[in-house]
Amino acid sequence: MTEPTFDHERLDVYRLSIEYVARSYRIAKTLRGIHRPARDQWLRAAQSIPLNIAEGNGKQSLKDKSRFFEIARGSTLECASIQDVLRVCDGIDDESNRRGKLDLKRIVSMLTRLIQRSQSVAEDAFEYEYETRTSTSTSTSTAMLSTSTRSSRKNETARTKIGIGARLPGRPPTPPSMRIRTRRFVSVEQADSKDLKG
Repeated sequence: MTEPTFDHERLDVYRLSIEYVARSYRIAKTLRGIHRPARDQWLRAAQSIPLNIAEGNGKQSLKDKSRFFEIARGSTLECASIQDVLRVCDGIDDESNRRGKLDLKRIVSMLTRLIQRSQSVAEDAFEYEYETRTSTSTSTSTAMLSTSTRSSRKNETARTKIGIGARLPGRPPTPPSMRIRTRRFVSVEQADSKDLKG
């Protein structure tokens, strides 16, 4: 293959699948007559491997990546089965069947690792997101509690400076109707002496 232009072209499994497609086309050129249905099915399955690898690698969602890689793996196993059909029908020889299955086995192994990696990364991302939300909620609760404590301490300090029962800053004054009126009581002797003086 030429120098990679896209990200999927850097994947070893993609390069190996392209080589398998080239090999299957070379063999398919010799298949005629009764082998034509199996040949056509084989070529479609072989092409499906690199096509789904490329499309899956370009997906942003890890779930979508895993789904396309699983399709590619299924197409790989389908190619192995078609080779068995062609072999028992004398469409291909033992050596072609053996070499093809060796490549298919490597492709399945690589795709399985990619699928497992995508699934494990997706689980780790979910746990991290949950922990982030939990810590944020805890921080918010702590900040609200601290603000309430500071406000309470501020009011206590104001009462201490002004005096118990005094009006705190920012609190409306007591209405006149609710104020306690104090009366001065005078004894009878005081009253009489006052009248005499008058």
